[in-house]
Amino acid sequence: MASDTDTARPERRARPSRFRWLPGSRLGRLIIVLNVLGLAILIAGALVLNELRRGLVDARIDSLTTQGELISTILDEYATAGEPEPMMNSALASQWLQILSNPKTQRARLFDAQGHVIADSDWVADRVKSRELPPARPRDKAPGFSLGQRSAASQQAARQQLQAELGHALAGQRWSGLRMGEDGKRVVSVSIPIQRVQAVLGVLTLEANDVDEIIARERAALIPFILIAIAVTLSSSLLLNRLIAQPVRRLSRAADSVRLSRARAISLPDLANRDDELGDLTRSLEDMTHALSERMDAIERFAADVAHEIRNPLTSLRSAVETLDLVTDPAARERLLSILKNDVQRLDRLVTDISNASRLDAELSRDQPKRIDLERLIFEVAALYQATAKPGDIAVRFEPPGGLEPPTVIGREGPLGQIFRNLVDNARSFSPPGGEVVIALAKARGTAIATVSDSGPGIPPENLETVFERFYTSRPKGTAFGGNSGLGLSIARQIAEAHGGQLRAANRLAPDGQVAGAAFILTLPEAGA
Repeated sequence: MASDTDTARPERRARPSRFRWLPGSRLGRLIIVLNVLGLAILIAGALVLNELRRGLVDARIDSLTTQGELISTILDEYATAGEPEPMMNSALASQWLQILSNPKTQRARLFDAQGHVIADSDWVADRVKSRELPPARPRDKAPGFSLGQRSAASQQAARQQLQAELGHALAGQRWSGLRMGEDGKRVVSVSIPIQRVQAVLGVLTLEANDVDEIIARERAALIPFILIAIAVTLSSSLLLNRLIAQPVRRLSRAADSVRLSRARAISLPDLANRDDELGDLTRSLEDMTHALSERMDAIERFAADVAHEIRNPLTSLRSAVETLDLVTDPAARERLLSILKNDVQRLDRLVTDISNASRLDAELSRDQPKRIDLERLIFEVAALYQATAKPGDIAVRFEPPGGLEPPTVIGREGPLGQIFRNLVDNARSFSPPGGEVVIALAKARGTAIATVSDSGPGIPPENLETVFERFYTSRPKGTAFGGNSGLGLSIARQIAEAHGGQLRAANRLAPDGQVAGAAFILTLPEAGA
């Protein structure tokens, strides 16, 4: 149970983050940025190289197209005849192709109208192929798949793609793009129909097999992006480990030290100064352990006060019991018996109030706050006193706000009702016979203000704050000793502060300036204010 006299620890708030361009928390944004950065580097590199590859392939196609148009124009001019029927001279076309083509950089082939090869730049004068087969690689010798089988499958696929390309060209449509070559490599190919008027006399095909070299260069160019992405990922992992994993480990060890060494609080100033979630967590843990430490101190002081308060009636009881056997005078024995009864009643009152005070924290944490009509609550409390009043009891009267909308507060109805019961009981105990206790309610600037006034002797100015201390009792002369436990006002202030309100004491002054009684003023925030 927290003490009313404990000094409140200054609340430390997290500093606002300067990085608000991403949703979520500061550490969340940092994790997102660091993880996406490496991926963004790879994506950017892939996009850049993809554009570079497309540009290189397109440039190669344009180069082959230009050469093909030039060669096809020459062949159409010097190797074809239009009378009596358009036809191509295979011998002349082959000679011109051998003269115009550059077999070192690309391959040129000439097909007739039926798709048969009539000239190839790879042929030499004796029409013997001079192209070398690609060297065998170790994986080509895998069991169940021989080099010959693999080459045959590749050549079959290449021939099918070539036939599809020739089909477009023989139909009078120019074709350009990537396809598979007979040696298993990808080639950039351009097929241009050779036409005389509308008749297609043949097809000129130019292909360059350096596309794999282009792709290899692109992959080599991607290596720096990969290395940078790996470096960024590793750096971000180390940074996150330093920023998150290690501080969390320190917090865990600090919590273990509090548990094992029975320390009162966690103290990690370097982490508490951070302006991210770990800083918030550290500050929350420090505040929590500090509050628990203060509560433990308050419990220890409360236990000492309880022991002191109970010791007084017990000492009186023991003295009265020891003296009772020695007293023979009936009047004296009656006085001793009266003292015993008063002390028993005082003990019973002390135990009841101490039990209520010790259960207060549990009740405040167990009940869920809700919207409460404060006027209705005070009316019911006043009506209960009026209904149970006996002849000679101090009257209790409620003055509603009058015409104003009833103030509502967010709180717990049971503890709030206990505030008014404690204040009314205290006011009645100080009021003279025939006096009256008045409960007034008003609203001002988003707050509800309830005042409980009596017509008693008032409170000395130096005791306006002392009256809220536990077990403090100061009664005028003539008041029965032990009639109060001194916990009522302390409990009332504790409930008020738990609801975000304040409870203070003041003196009512008469028109002549004299003290006309005491007043306890309860201020609570209105619901929605």
